[in-house]
Amino acid sequence: MKVLVIQTAFIGDVVLATPVLEQLHRFYPDAQLDILLRKGNEGLFRGHPFLNHVLIWDKKQGKYRNLLRLIRALRQRRYDLVINCQRFGASGLLTALSGARQSIGFDKNPFSRLFSKRVAHKIGDTHEVQRNLTLLESLGTVAETRPRLYPTAQDEAKTALLRQGHTYICIAPTSVWFTKQWPAEKWTALIRRIPASVRVFLLGGPADAQACADIAAASAHPDVHNLCGHLSLLESVALMRDAAMNYVNDSAPMHFASSVNAPVCAVYCSTVPAFGFGPLSEQRYVIETPQPLECRPCGLHGYKACPKGHFACAMAIDPSILPIPEAER
Repeated sequence: MKVLVIQTAFIGDVVLATPVLEQLHRFYPDAQLDILLRKGNEGLFRGHPFLNHVLIWDKKQGKYRNLLRLIRALRQRRYDLVINCQRFGASGLLTALSGARQSIGFDKNPFSRLFSKRVAHKIGDTHEVQRNLTLLESLGTVAETRPRLYPTAQDEAKTALLRQGHTYICIAPTSVWFTKQWPAEKWTALIRRIPASVRVFLLGGPADAQACADIAAASAHPDVHNLCGHLSLLESVALMRDAAMNYVNDSAPMHFASSVNAPVCAVYCSTVPAFGFGPLSEQRYVIETPQPLECRPCGLHGYKACPKGHFACAMAIDPSILPIPEAER
């Protein structure tokens, strides 16, 4: 049996689709299980223990030419089942034209009428993991599970020296969206509360390096390290797993923590956990403004600037209310 899961959105969305992989492997342990991702996210599945193949869609260069190439590739692979975790047209076209014997996706996808089965999609109090798992309910009894990523032995080796010999925390202070990002001065104030004996790692991509360098310098903490651009996705996951605490925005690193059940403190600015993208680790904290704001939430994904100009949803959060690991108080 050949099964394909499609999730070509951003990194966090891909992590929240991993429970679908876990359940499909439980249903069909001998199946050839593949996943289709946007280019740049494939590092999440390097060395994955039961994935057979990772297909990649390059959306930035020759997007539609590559879409046609993918459609041909899917038809050649002759899938028995395609599960589409997205609601957008291009993924629906891929699903509808895949040639699969059975296809399942959300009813909000514009091509869902061409799927074998359509499943209702509702934004509300249901977590995204649960929403994704509803796609599998017609196949068997679904057990709720957290996201799951699998750092490889190489990832473990790369971060071993960082993880050993020190109590440490990880902070991922940036976001693609300005209104999802707690301001730099707030992160600086948080780091100043961290005991000098606790090492601080700042995580992010190459584009986040300067922002994190500025935070590190302003914090004056004696043991803060800017790792932006120095770790792969799975290396970051391995490092976060053993941290005393991980501090994040409403962004992909929050889901990294969930994927290895690492302690996490998530700061929400313009968005709210009720959208269904909150942390799932056993030890988790959600921090929001205590002020009732008529303008919050202002959108599902955030904005490049505060629509009201005051950014009160972020500025009203006092860094002193964030938990510091008990052992290091």
